[in-house]
Amino acid sequence: MEHSIVNVIGLGYIGLPTALMMASHGVKVVGTDYNGDLVASLKRGELTFEEAGLEELFRSAMDGGIEFSRDYIKTDLYIVSVATPYDKESKRIDPSYVIAAVEQVLDVCEKGAVIAVESTVSPGTIDKYVRPLLEKRKLKAGEDVHLVHAPERIIPGNMIYELIHNSRTIGADSREIGEKVKAMYASFCQGSIEVTDIRTAEMTKVVENTYRDINIAFANELAKICYSDGMDVHEIIRISNKHPRVNILSPGPGVGGHCISVDPWFLVGDYPGLAKLIRQAREINDSMPEFVLRRVYEIMLENGLTDISRVGFYGLTYKENVDDVRESPTLQLIEKMKEHLAAAPKTYDPMCKARICDGQYPDFASFLESIDLMVIMVNHAHLKENWAMAAGKVVFDTRQCGLDEGNNKMYFL
Repeated sequence: MEHSIVNVIGLGYIGLPTALMMASHGVKVVGTDYNGDLVASLKRGELTFEEAGLEELFRSAMDGGIEFSRDYIKTDLYIVSVATPYDKESKRIDPSYVIAAVEQVLDVCEKGAVIAVESTVSPGTIDKYVRPLLEKRKLKAGEDVHLVHAPERIIPGNMIYELIHNSRTIGADSREIGEKVKAMYASFCQGSIEVTDIRTAEMTKVVENTYRDINIAFANELAKICYSDGMDVHEIIRISNKHPRVNILSPGPGVGGHCISVDPWFLVGDYPGLAKLIRQAREINDSMPEFVLRRVYEIMLENGLTDISRVGFYGLTYKENVDDVRESPTLQLIEKMKEHLAAAPKTYDPMCKARICDGQYPDFASFLESIDLMVIMVNHAHLKENWAMAAGKVVFDTRQCGLDEGNNKMYFL
């Protein structure tokens, strides 16, 4: 699909790598974001978050002439990659960022322009919130403006590989427009690209993340059951997975990130009387930080530890080897502690250069000196590389990191 310029709206964890990937593959790109500091950083050649391979991709995109701006430009293809949070009470999607972005696109776009929403949305969001924006301006979808939903499918820590190799879904009102947008993504995507209708594309992305959430919830519920009756959940899962049609995941301290921990709530919010299993899975996974806290209390009692201030939590991000803290289980755990009027616990994360919370230590050595019990919340590569420094500590490993016990007293989820 030939375009003068592609305007990528939203330069966060999804929009920025997407814009850089396009620019490095010969597509003329302008990246737009309302955050002036973020845009200024990118113009100076400074990345705003860490990701394996992103620096090299950034340099390639700069060589390809990518531009960054706070302004929307007049062109014929817009890719909207803004946040889609949800209301924690109703569990419904908050489409305000998508609405604001599309409204600003409509202020400048040319007749026949394509607006492709990459943001993850609940089924029906385009019809409920985006189409009415066109109708309000007396624009016809499919004639004056073409609407497309092309949900992202990448994960922090493996973004570059997944942008290239993961399959994609293009939802469009017409096959013709869907195929044209498909051709643009095919400039860099080597995975299969399915063209379908918009509502199916919306539902497909949410279903993918919900499937994973339910599988994780099964593992977490197993962990609780086994712990209640003195069984080793990890040994049970290992043996069960020998069956050719069984693949149980590993339990953990909770589910974070902006996909698995959020998207299933869209279905719960929209279909409260039907999404019963989905709601239960979400509640199980959301309960894990509190389960970790109960285990911490029991481990303290068993080891004669009475000072909660001597307990430290290793890892603030939601997964290993990234700097993304969105919906982090550790931050969820800290919120639970606040509900009980507890002071902010000691924390350390080698991936978090900026201060995320009170009690955060700048280096591993001083963190270890201040604690007796270390709770491993994230399995960063840094931990294995520096494991010898933690000798003699009581350790609660919620991630089954495979560390040598040595002279540490080890506990597992």
